[in-house]
Amino acid sequence: MTWNVHGTFALNPKFDLAGVIALIEKWSPDIVALQEIDSRGSGVNPFAVLEAAFGGHSVGVKSIVTTDGDYGQMLISRWPWVAPPEIHDISFGEHEPRRAVVADVATKGGVYRIIATHLGLSIGERRQQTRKLLTLAHEPAHPALIVGDFNDWFWVNSVRKSLAATFPERTHHRTFPARWPLMRLDRVYGRNVRIIESFTDPDARAISDHLPVIADVVPTLPQQITPPAASSLQPLQSM
Repeated sequence: MTWNVHGTFALNPKFDLAGVIALIEKWSPDIVALQEIDSRGSGVNPFAVLEAAFGGHSVGVKSIVTTDGDYGQMLISRWPWVAPPEIHDISFGEHEPRRAVVADVATKGGVYRIIATHLGLSIGERRQQTRKLLTLAHEPAHPALIVGDFNDWFWVNSVRKSLAATFPERTHHRTFPARWPLMRLDRVYGRNVRIIESFTDPDARAISDHLPVIADVVPTLPQQITPPAASSLQPLQSM
């Protein structure tokens, strides 16, 4: 599952971190990548709240840190990390700081490399950031997913065109703006996997200006590693 939660503010605007948690619990995915987690001016630390709500394994990625709070993304996994996740700076020039988190996750179906990110607003920025993402996905032996908000709506120099050869599997849902979705900004890209099913959830319209993307995936390569036990939640194969 990947979802830009737009600061966890609903469109009224009403602080609705509880709504974010409820919608994630509704689908109970194995992997959750969240973008635009924002504690600035709210008096609440959503990174801590989300970690407490889901326990298990999580990493908060704060790309903007201020005295009034932080802004960034989060990766949450039902399954344990093979090694501590890595956070990479993929910022471009003087544009907004951007990060990518890379984690190898020992799931029920084997080891997956997960790369979660939130790309920039300009074509040149996204082009450079996509090159960096491909270098982070260098391990060919594992199934891999690149997930997040790619801010990608042009075919010329598009992220999806750049990733097509290496990550041929992808979702195609219109996710923005949530009330009248026109753009496919939020995606799941896959290598050595098959996307069995993917969908969005219109209930998210009351919470964010993006719809989440939920995907069921299976590996297409045999797995050699026996994963450790998961948390007490019933494991699913949703991502």
